[in-house]
Amino acid sequence: QADLVESGGGLVQAGGSLRLSCAVSRSIPSIKSMAWYRQAAGKQRELVARITNAGTTNYADSVKGRFTISRDNGKNTVDLQMNSLKPEDTAVYYCHAVSFSSYDLSDYNYWGQGTQVTVSS
Repeated sequence: QADLVESGGGLVQAGGSLRLSCAVSRSIPSIKSMAWYRQAAGKQRELVARITNAGTTNYADSVKGRFTISRDNGKNTVDLQMNSLKPEDTAVYYCHAVSFSSYDLSDYNYWGQGTQVTVSS
């Protein structure tokens, strides 16, 4: 079983909404933060939103006020609610986790396989 599994992508018209969900394997220990990244065709992967264990969130300027990241520790999921979608939001969206190892005092990165979001004009 993959450590991070995304779902909820698809095709939506501009102005519409989608909700992405990431199921987090309980085999990942000591998660410090969770995030959503995206990568549009021909562009570098970029941070969309991040949430820390303390609940602190930060967003890319391009999505502030439109996207909301949330975490359900009971269900071990992290979601991204995307409203007022624009064609420029079209990308593959990736779930990301940072885990801290108390064994070697290092951070480890985990990635999901990605889910396509396409916004038509």
